Amino acid sequence: MFRGVSAINLDEKGRLAVPTRYRAELSECCDGQLVVTIGLDKCLLLYPLPEFEEIERKLVKLPALNKKAKRLQRLLIGHATECELDGQGRFLIPDPLRRFALLEKRVALIGQGNKFEIWNEELWDRSRDTWIEEERSEGDEDLAPELGSLSL
Repeated sequence: MFRGVSAINLDEKGRLAVPTRYRAELSECCDGQLVVTIGLDKCLLLYPLPEFEEIERKLVKLPALNKKAKRLQRLLIGHATECELDGQGRFLIPDPLRRFALLEKRVALIGQGNKFEIWNEELWDRSRDTWIEEERSEGDEDLAPELGSLSL
């Protein structure tokens, strides 16, 4: 289970060092084999390989003539790149993906349970603040019936 926010510097080659607290779990669940792809927000998604393969199986079964399904397949599978943690817990983010997510030096790694999001740190801070304001102004609606009433 991946949770929390980590501020990280990309090195000059575009490698991201995964925080130490996640390395053992990534080694155990996927032997350091990861998949990075684009997200629907201006961020990247980082999955342990088995998690991504599960999503990929579902995506390829979607109806071929459905526009939304085709778009998701093109975006998530089409941009997916396999990568591996090196001995120092780093992996290379390909240049096209770094450009998409506006990643330069400072990034935010956001745990999302079964995956991570990788954001430009400034964009993450602005987006987070916007979402907080939106939640304050929208009132106390239930997120989903399964979640019940959340009190934050």
